[in-house]
Amino acid sequence: MVKVDEYKNSDIEELFNKLKSSKNGLSDKEVEIRIKKYGFNEIKEKRKATPIKILLRQFKSFVVWILFIAALISYFIGEIPSFWAISFVIGFVIFLGFIQEYKAEKAMEELKKIVQPTTKVIRNGKVRKIPTREIVPGDILFLENGDNVPADAKIFELIGLKVDESALTGESVSVEKSIGDLIFAGTQIIHGKCKALVIATGMQTELGKIAGMIQEVEEKTPLQIKIEQLTKFLVIIALTVSIITFILGLIKNAPLTEMLIVVLALAVASIPEGLPLTLTLTLAYGMHKMARHKAIIRKMLAVETLGSVTVICTDKTGTITKNEMTVKKIFVGDKIFDVTGAGYEPKGEFLIDNKKVNIDNEKDLLFLLKAIALCNNASLEEIKGEWKIIGDPTEASLVVVAAKADIWKDDLEREYVRLEEIIFTSERKMMTTVHKKGKNKIAFVKGAPEIILRKCKFILRNGKIEKLNRKKIEEILKINRKFTTSAFRVLGICYKDNLKSLNPKNIEKDLIFLGLVAMMDPPREDVKRAVNICKKAGIKVVMITGDSKETAKAIANKIDLFDNKINLKKIKNRKIRKIVEDGIITGDELKCLSDKEFESVVEDIYIYARTLPEQKLRIVKALKKKGHVVAMTGDGINDAPALKKADVGIAMGIKGTDVAKETSVMILQDDNFATIVEAVKHGRTIYENIKKFTCYLISRNYCEVLLTLLAVILLGFEFLPLLALPILFINLIGQEFPAIALSLDPPRKNIMLKRPRNPKQKFLTKKNWLLIFSLAVFMTSMAFLVFNLGDPISNIEKARTMTFIAIIGMVIFNTLNFKSLDESIFKTGLIVNKLLILGIIATII
Repeated sequence: MVKVDEYKNSDIEELFNKLKSSKNGLSDKEVEIRIKKYGFNEIKEKRKATPIKILLRQFKSFVVWILFIAALISYFIGEIPSFWAISFVIGFVIFLGFIQEYKAEKAMEELKKIVQPTTKVIRNGKVRKIPTREIVPGDILFLENGDNVPADAKIFELIGLKVDESALTGESVSVEKSIGDLIFAGTQIIHGKCKALVIATGMQTELGKIAGMIQEVEEKTPLQIKIEQLTKFLVIIALTVSIITFILGLIKNAPLTEMLIVVLALAVASIPEGLPLTLTLTLAYGMHKMARHKAIIRKMLAVETLGSVTVICTDKTGTITKNEMTVKKIFVGDKIFDVTGAGYEPKGEFLIDNKKVNIDNEKDLLFLLKAIALCNNASLEEIKGEWKIIGDPTEASLVVVAAKADIWKDDLEREYVRLEEIIFTSERKMMTTVHKKGKNKIAFVKGAPEIILRKCKFILRNGKIEKLNRKKIEEILKINRKFTTSAFRVLGICYKDNLKSLNPKNIEKDLIFLGLVAMMDPPREDVKRAVNICKKAGIKVVMITGDSKETAKAIANKIDLFDNKINLKKIKNRKIRKIVEDGIITGDELKCLSDKEFESVVEDIYIYARTLPEQKLRIVKALKKKGHVVAMTGDGINDAPALKKADVGIAMGIKGTDVAKETSVMILQDDNFATIVEAVKHGRTIYENIKKFTCYLISRNYCEVLLTLLAVILLGFEFLPLLALPILFINLIGQEFPAIALSLDPPRKNIMLKRPRNPKQKFLTKKNWLLIFSLAVFMTSMAFLVFNLGDPISNIEKARTMTFIAIIGMVIFNTLNFKSLDESIFKTGLIVNKLLILGIIATII
């Protein structure tokens, strides 16, 4: 590995100076050479679990040591067959534990591969999105608000850049950066954007030098803690009962060594050592299965919390809708143009009253198309016959519609050189770029129509600039409302030329209005079904969007979002009643409500329109105060506080920022609302399966203990129904395989017809304990009855064989009992879980 200092001294200054004239980035061939020279951009893991480490961990098991003691006793008293049999059991327990843990580790490793971060770089003169690990020294990073800095780099171009360096320095105050400054791996862009030259990657970065400090320790979830506490409690009971049995045996003159072996076997059989391991395996495989359904669980906590979710707060754009923005209508110069075509292919026509227009004669329209192509950071490129976009889908749709008129962004930018950009923020709701054409400096602005119009003093009509009066503003707003009520997202476009000053306040003042661009982002096909599933499952769906009330309402009606009418009679305050009467509230209206007023109506609101990301936090807090378990989606850096506060923070995998992803516990790879509902279904299933195999293990484990105790008390040591080896054998075949099979049970058909689970509810309810106890007593009684029917006085071996077979049969029957904790096997179906059938067949053989 080449040292960073060597790279800095030999290449960095020369490359940095070259960037002043050429900004094409590295070629693919140069990248290959540098990967070989510098290695991949990744921090080495210190605590990676190797197969040897996993194998050695098995020897920490309490059960293994009890078995080891039993084997030694057998050897020293001359019970050589017992010694070899118990030794085999020890090997089998270690092997099974190793396989389970190894598979769980592998499942987690596969998840890590799926969640590979990506970064935008400039290569071969084009912006590319590549896996972060493939970044090499000499790469040009293209970083924006919300991105993680993936490597140490030197800035050569920026716009209003501020970086959060608290991960390295501990200082929470953001640092303002200038050209020539360094940015470091592990820090975050919290404002603005930049281009920077990579000078160090992987372990050679500042972060790499302190890599040990950032290795995260996987925390145990509340469920894992509860299971461990339950296991300890059961161990104490098992040991207590075993000791009592041992003492009673000695009182009845049982041989010390033989009684000790039997009691040790009983202790092994009654201790549910498989519980924590099966739990980990279930959670790991559950997370892996969710990943195949495009839901990446970053923290195990989310798996158990998903089953309790009562409210899902979701973004509209890209989550409920397809995030395939297509411009459909343009209002400019008193005309409304319809635009044909769909998706990102730049093919389509411009129509008025269904008649094709000659675009060359529409000067106002052509100028507006130039404006939206230039006031834009997205790019469109044809790769292998398919049109691809990089950047925000809304901006991409503007580049595409301009291309439909043969106006190409790349060509325009050579004519109109960009000088300045005032970035879009959720507070401003607008974006401005300043360009130079010849000696003229011109600004193009786009944003929310109502915001844009406040800053406009003039309007362009038929090539002439006129004064913008109140009547014309009302006409424009009327057209805007017409668009939004038809589920269009609308942007206002304006400009200002002959700029004398580049002061932001001067640039965005006395603007010239150009027109409105209306784009359609239709709902996803599966969202309506997913919303209705939520209603049946007792989960409320809330839409949060920056779009207007009308647009949000139109989309909500298409997906059946509204559940029932609000009971306005319970709202005494007239002001509040008026605000929430249709179940919709805007960000401005939300500002007017006190926390107490908002909490009184938060359960009646289905749509939040024109909201700020910061208001999501207030929504989460109010819902949680009402006792709800909240899932919240987000993609921006400002969504992070709400994602962290929510019970289940969900980040967008496609359009989400690195900050949002790192704050969340779940990432949607497809940004699809239906994926959230699928994840909730799997979350409920996993929790239910964990309860099933826990109840099964406890009820099964205590059968042999109770049977032996009963026999010692009533019949004496000479007439034990089972000896050590049969007890160990039943434990082996009756514990691990059925428990694993139950843990991987597929979702039941009615799993989403139940109300959400109360998170305060105890893991095992009184009903569960009653089932466990009654089945354990039933199995013990039947086994004892069979033993007595076998006439142990005349033929003890025959009676023990009958008892052994009876218990095996009941173990199989008991497995089927726990297919569901509240439904019969006839309702759940027998052949749904093929693994369970295979386990039963293997047990019988």
